[in-house]
Amino acid sequence: MPVMTEPKLISGNANRPLAQSIARRMSMHRGMSVSLLDARVERFNDQEIFVEVYENVRGEDMYVIQPTSNPANDNLMELLIMTDALRRSSASRITAVIPYFGYARQDRRAKARTPISAKLVANLLTEAGVDRVLTLDLHAAQIQGFFDVPVDNLYAAPVFALDVQHHFKGRMDDLMVVSPDVGGVARARELATRIGAPLSIVDKRREKAGEVAEMTVIGDVAGKACIIVDDICDTAGTLCKAAQVLTDNGATEVHAYITHGVLSGPAVERVSKSVMKSLVITDSIQPTEAVKNAPNIRIVPTAPMFTQAILNIWNGTSVSSLFETDTLLPIYEGLYTTA
Repeated sequence: MPVMTEPKLISGNANRPLAQSIARRMSMHRGMSVSLLDARVERFNDQEIFVEVYENVRGEDMYVIQPTSNPANDNLMELLIMTDALRRSSASRITAVIPYFGYARQDRRAKARTPISAKLVANLLTEAGVDRVLTLDLHAAQIQGFFDVPVDNLYAAPVFALDVQHHFKGRMDDLMVVSPDVGGVARARELATRIGAPLSIVDKRREKAGEVAEMTVIGDVAGKACIIVDDICDTAGTLCKAAQVLTDNGATEVHAYITHGVLSGPAVERVSKSVMKSLVITDSIQPTEAVKNAPNIRIVPTAPMFTQAILNIWNGTSVSSLFETDTLLPIYEGLYTTA
């Protein structure tokens, strides 16, 4: 069945550079000028959010690009209000493109009398009128089941594999992939399998919440260039301590590949002063000037992957094909060479 409408993009204020990059990539793919929908997302004096869309969206296939990163509540409300505006303007389908899904760390009741906020956010998005969600590296895969609408969860691992193969060309046999905790083993194993590297684990024990008392390395990292893999780096305390423990256990150098660079509080300073040679993050969260200027932090673009995913959703083809490194290689052509 032929597709009658072009995909239309709209963005809030959370990460407009990423949204603009997606629009530019889509212009290349479609052979026509694709720009973000003309709209304003503003605040009244009391910080109440107001959205006005200046273009007709009746019957259109809409993609709302808005990570719910810091300030999480403001960005989430922008997403909900933009969705409501589009739904009331008779858009045919609304896909929420959420590069970083906030509240994902609250995916279960860890103790009595606590919320499952990720489920609450899923309910809010569905009630607002979201028909589909496109996101990247959910903190907990089961969050997909919190929605009653389709959820496409992309993975950074295929892109990270390309980056590793490009930057460590000729040294692949020296690499060791490391999970910073037992809970992240599956994610670390995924990258280790893709690049053909062994896997190690840093086992951490806490005496009280937020404070790591002891770290133990499981596996022989002596003489290895270690790559720590995780989905979120917030204050970077655990990450920097893990890097130091790996170095103390004989690692020749330590790098980290983290999907979402939350990097709040003292994180950037900690990373800059740590033994890590590099921290690689994606642009799922708009980087601050401090992050951009940090000497050992490097940013990998996600626009090529998100653009292709949006086009695949729009024309009804497979999104899971983007889980493969070989599929992403031509999409990232010009950025990486692995031969």
